[in-house]
Amino acid sequence: MSFVTRLRRPLGWLLTILAAALVVAILVAPNRYGRLGVAAFLRIPIEGIAAAALLVVLPRRPRRIVAVLLGAAVGVLGLVKVADMGFYESFARSFDPVLDWGLLDDGFNFLTDAVGRGGAIGVAIGAALLVAGVVTLCALAMLRLSTVLVSHDRVARRGIAAAAAAWAVLAVAGVVVLPGRPVASDSSANLAFGRLLGVKAGLHDRQAFADAAAVDAFRGTRDADMLTALRGKDVVFAFIESYGRDAVEDPEFAPQVGAVLDDGTRRLAAAGYASRAGWLTSSTFGGYSWFAHSTFHSGLKVSNQQRYRTLVASDRQTLPSMFRRAGWETVGMEPNNTYAWPEGDFYGYDRVHDSRNIGYRGPKFSWSAMPDQFTLAAFERLERGRAGRGPLMAEVSLSSSHTPWAPIPQFIDWSAVGDGSVYGPMAAAGPTATEIWKDKKRVRAEYRRSIEYSLTSLVSYVEHYGDDDLVLVILGDHQPNATVTGDGASHDVPITLISRDPAVTGRIASWGWDDGLKPGRRAPVWPMEDFRDRFLTAYGSRPADGSLAAPR
Repeated sequence: MSFVTRLRRPLGWLLTILAAALVVAILVAPNRYGRLGVAAFLRIPIEGIAAAALLVVLPRRPRRIVAVLLGAAVGVLGLVKVADMGFYESFARSFDPVLDWGLLDDGFNFLTDAVGRGGAIGVAIGAALLVAGVVTLCALAMLRLSTVLVSHDRVARRGIAAAAAAWAVLAVAGVVVLPGRPVASDSSANLAFGRLLGVKAGLHDRQAFADAAAVDAFRGTRDADMLTALRGKDVVFAFIESYGRDAVEDPEFAPQVGAVLDDGTRRLAAAGYASRAGWLTSSTFGGYSWFAHSTFHSGLKVSNQQRYRTLVASDRQTLPSMFRRAGWETVGMEPNNTYAWPEGDFYGYDRVHDSRNIGYRGPKFSWSAMPDQFTLAAFERLERGRAGRGPLMAEVSLSSSHTPWAPIPQFIDWSAVGDGSVYGPMAAAGPTATEIWKDKKRVRAEYRRSIEYSLTSLVSYVEHYGDDDLVLVILGDHQPNATVTGDGASHDVPITLISRDPAVTGRIASWGWDDGLKPGRRAPVWPMEDFRDRFLTAYGSRPADGSLAAPR
């Protein structure tokens, strides 16, 4: 007997054991990274018992087909669980197999910006091969297990019956390996069933959202009746990336960020400005900033890519489009856009300034194309300081606090900003993302520093360039990802309105917002989608029927 022949039998059993381990591991694996551990795999999956019972009674040909299909399904389930882990870590929610596919284009564009088109294509091909490989491997594993089952039919049937009985006893007894994790596991079946229900809901969501977008109390409002209490003002909505409730209230961040906000309140008060602050509940968490921006401006909850695409293909009125109707020049400062942005037409911007035309000659700061202070200086140079202009309404997107929070620019004198080349040594000397992401505590510290920088830049901008006509609304787009917040964080973000004109701040007295830049724990919390109608109503806009929109 040759050496190869002698090894064939033990190798066969080894392959069988590995195949069974792969299938069982996927079936009992959690879909959250924080729940991984040895205990998570010390369970009996009812799905595996049911699959074995089915395969052992089927004739040969249909058995092989069913085995391949079941194996492929297990592979897909494993991929979904891995996707869930990533989504929970980043966005505090599970992966949606219907609504999240639309994000692939944005992911590819992000990779193109980061590693070039060739690198992005390579990553995409590698990901596709990995997906195909996992599904194929699981299909082959299930096919092998089905062959072993029928070749040991009597033993297999007894084993299946014993496993089913044990599962039932353990389920009735409520035996757990950890709280909430019973030994008798049906987690994969529940996960699959839940996703099927989610698919059904996702397919119906498009029409339901389109119907909601068509209902707008302000659609027929006359231009002359729009935003009458803000005539002559420059109204600026400044979004701070990842500026969430945790930045203000987490004990690890609150002392330093709170000090910046309190100091800013005092400095602006000394310059004659009053400020009011509250909370909005963002439609997203940890990313997808465009969901928050579109929610804020449209008055509709945009929480997935399908809703976003439905919205921008509609004729829904946004805050910028309403300001434009009322006679304002409307501007989008989008420093991280690297290519044409057709959505600007939907929003109603007369002009959009991005990385291609903003005049920046400095380095990128990781994902952020330029420091926030430069973006604000460019806004002043290109728009507010422009001779002969009319009143402005602008969205200014600030990105220095975007993950991975390394390196972070330093605040400098406004006269030194120039074309941004001054930032070259600063970016080169700062830590890299690779360096700080080795230590979760350091990641959190750098996140805090980035928020301090963005807030400092905005406060100083108002001091340096503000006047009696400036109305500035500062808000976060969403919370940072779960690496910073941990599990269970809210979707709340701060929002602050700043003005020198008592008539402007007086218009929102009924909102009950707190004085100062920093909202307190008990300050009002509104869904972000409610802001548009509340703002329009507060500043004199009336619905087409002439009645005031009721606060919600």
